[in-house]
Amino acid sequence: MAGSTAVNEVRTTHTSSTPRTRPPRTARYALLLGGLTAFGPLSIDMYLPALPVMAGELNSTDTQLQLTLAVFLVGLGVGQLVAGPLSDAFGRRRPLLVGVVVFAVASAVAALSPSVPALVAARAVQALGAATGMVIARAAVRDLYSGVAMARFFSTLMLVTGVAPVLAPLLGGQLLRWTSWRGIFVTLTAFGVVLLVVAALALPETLPRGQRRSARPGDIVRTYAALLRDRIFVGHALTVGLAFAAMFAYISGSSFVLQHHYGLSPAEYGVVFGLNGVGLVLVGQLNGRLVSRFAPKTLLRTGLTAAIVGGLGIVAAAAADASLPLLLLPLFVTVSSVGMVGPNATTLALADHPNSAGSASALLGLVQFLVGGGTSPIVGLLGGSALAMAAVMATAAAASLTVSISLTRASSAH
Repeated sequence: MAGSTAVNEVRTTHTSSTPRTRPPRTARYALLLGGLTAFGPLSIDMYLPALPVMAGELNSTDTQLQLTLAVFLVGLGVGQLVAGPLSDAFGRRRPLLVGVVVFAVASAVAALSPSVPALVAARAVQALGAATGMVIARAAVRDLYSGVAMARFFSTLMLVTGVAPVLAPLLGGQLLRWTSWRGIFVTLTAFGVVLLVVAALALPETLPRGQRRSARPGDIVRTYAALLRDRIFVGHALTVGLAFAAMFAYISGSSFVLQHHYGLSPAEYGVVFGLNGVGLVLVGQLNGRLVSRFAPKTLLRTGLTAAIVGGLGIVAAAAADASLPLLLLPLFVTVSSVGMVGPNATTLALADHPNSAGSASALLGLVQFLVGGGTSPIVGLLGGSALAMAAVMATAAAASLTVSISLTRASSAH
């Protein structure tokens, strides 16, 4: 009975929030919306291998070039706060197409930048376009699906978006073999143009006019205030943010730990990094199958429990200076658990906000950015050791489960 209900939810949409003329096609939407959510990871990670070359060519210091990353991260956060309410007011399609155009044009300007200040300005505008794609993609999923179908779709989306941070640095490194750093931004431009064409042709408007909200600043502020007063929403947003904090701690610390402490070569480290990324994707797909039989909240707690078990295993291995396999196994468990935590926490956060999905998606993304990304420097501040990375990952996982239990206790979502 549960299985047939879930299948029906996949084949039908939430009738109060979707046009009746649009049958959802999961594979097509997953590729398109996954590509839009990949704007951020690709723009952040793809050009990282080129930073030393860029410093020489642009006659700048490493510190100056770090501004191109910092301004993008800030723009990504601010852009989501702006794009979310605009999509609630004007529909998803028009703001999305404008955002993708902005991303493509800014990427082209970045490729032609003659100096670091020009590149910083281009990256700031590029971030606004990337933020629009990311926030509206999540909101469109809420428009198209509900309940089990929404959780399943976010799991499918993990297949597309989970590999982006893993492949982006590798792709950037390969591009540098054939072109300069400017070619990387040309590639991002082409990616934006392709998604613009596909979105224009394949993505219909998912938010009916009758369900749109006011774009007046006062109304936007009140919408955000209402979301922040919603303990259930805040709880799920913090849950996924803290889960991503554990992953960001791994991303920021694993290179030093695995290469310097355990002696892996860059190629060997790439293999380990890739395997963990594959684990995250596979668990996301497993979650998509299990969500037909178990409630998203149950799967969320299962993923969080796995993250804590893995985190404690990493701490034990690091404290005992254990052999590499004894560290890699719990590390794999903790990173892979995000594939179960992310889709379910996102589903539960957006479930009760169909009429403000854009604003809710924006806040959700901002919390992930602030809480998740804000933990990256902590590993370095604690010394960058294996134990420091393990401690931050375990603490973030434990905090995520604690927040989930304490703040979302009254959730009625399934």
